[in-house]
Amino acid sequence: MSSYIIVGAGVFGVSTAFHLIKQNPNASVTLVDRDAYDAEPRVAASWDWNKVVRADYEDIVYCRLGIESQDVFKNDPLWRPYFYETGIFWTCRDEFGGAVIDNYAKLGRKADLKAISVEEAKKMHGGLFEQADYGGVKEVLINRTSGWGAAGDCLCAVTREAMRLGVKYVVAEVSDLKFDGQGRCTGVKTSKGETLSAEHVVLSTGAYTAKLLEMSSYSTGKKGLSADGRIVAGGITTGMTKLNDEDYRRHASMPVGVQGYTPSTGPFIGSLPPTRDRELKWWGQTIFSNTREVVPGRYVSAPPPESDYSQWKVSKRLKQDIDQANHVFYGKNGKDWKMDKYRICWDAFTTSGDFIISPHTAAKGLYIATCGNFHGWKFFPVLGRYVAQMLDGTLEKELSEKWAWDRVWPDPAAFADYPRTEMRELTGEARL
Repeated sequence: MSSYIIVGAGVFGVSTAFHLIKQNPNASVTLVDRDAYDAEPRVAASWDWNKVVRADYEDIVYCRLGIESQDVFKNDPLWRPYFYETGIFWTCRDEFGGAVIDNYAKLGRKADLKAISVEEAKKMHGGLFEQADYGGVKEVLINRTSGWGAAGDCLCAVTREAMRLGVKYVVAEVSDLKFDGQGRCTGVKTSKGETLSAEHVVLSTGAYTAKLLEMSSYSTGKKGLSADGRIVAGGITTGMTKLNDEDYRRHASMPVGVQGYTPSTGPFIGSLPPTRDRELKWWGQTIFSNTREVVPGRYVSAPPPESDYSQWKVSKRLKQDIDQANHVFYGKNGKDWKMDKYRICWDAFTTSGDFIISPHTAAKGLYIATCGNFHGWKFFPVLGRYVAQMLDGTLEKELSEKWAWDRVWPDPAAFADYPRTEMRELTGEARL
């Protein structure tokens, strides 16, 4: 009987467990996470009130995967209750819109998709985005088949279904990896000293991955385990305001709004439609790392060490980042909104923005399936299918190379959504 330990119960881990148990009901599949699957809140990037669901990508691989994922969201009764096809309104300061339209055509998929002028866009949705920042915008991409997902609710529901199918869920913090005398990874050790064993150990540990690998490298003396710059933990701030009756009526049927920028100007900013609690959300433009000494002499970026990643501890500078995001979307219409919630979300980044779904080349039995780069949630329904293919050696060559642990990693200068400042510079902490 095949056995698997999957560390991390976000979208990578849960999707992998779900697909493994469906294709092999007799397998032993164990999910390990520091939080209970139904805890609120959790530290996983996948846990949130809402996330964007789209196939609007310049990269045709992610466009294809996005379409596959949306097909599941629209048609599968397990996933369908959590997807809202509100459309997307994307301001383009480069050739993004045309590239997306071309990708849909190449993939032979039709959608209610077009690029329109700024003047036409300002009149849409009752002028909801008429006061947005259109500086440098060439056109606005409209895709009515995009939308958003109820992220935390969906994650909880699919985890529950995976458990019903036979997946075991263990609440524990993994502090180390275990190896046999031949150097094969045989399991994990928890912070309470318990050992869990399996033939296959999959790390879907998001922003915690680089730290876990560094600690394991230090404890075992296996230097090759280290992420060695492949994976960087990055944080971003989100904010929510509760709309009054009048504002809710105006925003209730709004699309996902996106301010698209370029690598020289910074990451894109998004604003999601209000939740059932009438909370309107957007995120800031500052993505930051948190480089710390995790073991003697070894520094990596990782979330704060507190059990909740200090996700509710948001500095004045980061709150100002949220205020600016509000302004570039809504102008004076949002000036009187009171922010009810600020939260820092953490995820794992690569310099290319690609996932890592790959065997770890330094140890047999150890696999990596993570690095959402803040865009992984939308692929939740299909991610595990590709991880399962990687595990059994059937992943297509193009994807194996694109998501490999050992590959040529580009300079992140061309990747706008990459951490470019340190958290301590935004919190007033002293420099290292």
